[in-house]
Amino acid sequence: MSEVLEGAVCGIDGCAPAASDHFRLASDAKATLAIEVISDAICPWCWVAKRRLDRAIAALAPDITPTVTWRPFELNPEMPKAGVNRHAYRSVKFGSWQRSQALDAQVAAAGRSEGLVFNHDKMERTPNTIDAHRLTWLAGQQGKQNDVVEGLFAAYFNEGRDIGEPTVLADVGTSAGLDRARILAMLTSDEGLAEVRSDLQRAANLRVSGVPTVLVDGVPLFSGAIRSDLMEAELRRVAGHVRR
Repeated sequence: MSEVLEGAVCGIDGCAPAASDHFRLASDAKATLAIEVISDAICPWCWVAKRRLDRAIAALAPDITPTVTWRPFELNPEMPKAGVNRHAYRSVKFGSWQRSQALDAQVAAAGRSEGLVFNHDKMERTPNTIDAHRLTWLAGQQGKQNDVVEGLFAAYFNEGRDIGEPTVLADVGTSAGLDRARILAMLTSDEGLAEVRSDLQRAANLRVSGVPTVLVDGVPLFSGAIRSDLMEAELRRVAGHVRR
């Protein structure tokens, strides 16, 4: 396995090192990059990857100016709307609670190296994330996606809040600068649902089976929470700005 494709990636069956696959690279030299990150708000390695991507993007300046759009993925597509008890759900999913705790410890250790604090002991429920994705979609209409995505990760993994709850989503959105009444109105309607489902289908059409997956100009580039320097190298390579 090439080093650039190493790093944790999460799918519906759990998280594991990313493997090489059918992904191809674009090669036209460019000064801007349209980056998309396919992610789920309850994917722990996606939070680690976000921190590493933030650093990689900062390192691209002033050579390359990227834009970043966050796209949805459902690690638990059959999750009930109200979510489920996390202890019970993960005990079944991973064979035992001890195995779940071991996996939590692995990502918590990786998070510490990035300045992230995972408080798994505070997390009581595994939520349905469709409304979190709708909030992210809404934030994208107002240029607030980065703050909302960060807020969702922090609310779930650090604060142990149920990000399937409308009041929690409204708190996250309001902290990012969105209007609370606007968020709650959206959540009581079907607004954004068709767009989220369309993006989910697009990910399936691209054969994305795990997250995080990073796309450039609509083409999958790499999967997993690889190191920030490797992210930077891949982004420079696809932009035609390789440092020698």
